[in-house]
Amino acid sequence: MVDLRRRNFMRAKKVSTPPAIRLPWTADETLFTRGCTQCGKCQSACEENIIVKGDGGFPEINFAAGECTFCQKCVVACDEPLFNAFDTQPWQLNIEITSSCLTTKQVHCQICQDSCETEAIIFKHLHASVPQPNITLNDCNGCGACVSVCPESAIKLSTSSLGAHNE
Repeated sequence: MVDLRRRNFMRAKKVSTPPAIRLPWTADETLFTRGCTQCGKCQSACEENIIVKGDGGFPEINFAAGECTFCQKCVVACDEPLFNAFDTQPWQLNIEITSSCLTTKQVHCQICQDSCETEAIIFKHLHASVPQPNITLNDCNGCGACVSVCPESAIKLSTSSLGAHNE
């Protein structure tokens, strides 16, 4: 098994780098890094081209390139038993809108809301201010559609267990 934390330490990378977002329906990070052969079949199968080779050559999701449509093709292309059943949630991701959001600079922008099919991001109108984003985590499916469209890269999806919030 490849210990990515040790590899990052030896490369003098920031050790507190958030864990990679693996493919949807990945059962467990340890199982994934033990069982993934890094063959690239999942990357080739992804029609959205959001699967990239990450640390150690393991596939991870790059939401800056687009959104996941949950087509399941990456999972079907994989020959290894690394995934949960399709009737489970594909991810348990946290979403955060950082302080670099244009609305914190009093600029009207709601592009993330417009791209959110599940309506997990809505804008609340406040007195004498531009509308501010509000996230309903239970409505977010983790597709990442909001990430690539944000002009300030203010939206972060992560696997951290800290929970979702707005800054």
